[in-house]
Amino acid sequence: MVTLTQTAKDYLSIVSKDKGQYVTLSVKGGGCSGFQYVWGLTGEVGIASKPVDWSDPIEGLLVVDPLAEMYLLGSEVDYVTELGGSFLSVKNPTSKSSCGCGESFGV
Repeated sequence: MVTLTQTAKDYLSIVSKDKGQYVTLSVKGGGCSGFQYVWGLTGEVGIASKPVDWSDPIEGLLVVDPLAEMYLLGSEVDYVTELGGSFLSVKNPTSKSSCGCGESFGV
């Protein structure tokens, strides 16, 4: 489903350092290309913590909205550090288009 690079694992382990915290990844309609990635944190997995039951944890760090899985199939999450800043990047093979900032995509 979704894989994590080593730099993403290192970053996500710092972000979710509190026991029981997971980084969440979901997709919503919007953005300049049609869909946007939505990041968050949750301490509840497998329970309707929002109106969402999260996936099983990936590498013990990341949980995915099951409704977003079809849009994220085969994706790789990376943590990128550049001169202008650092950010989580999703390399999504199902994406047909994306915006310049990488926060939205189209299928």
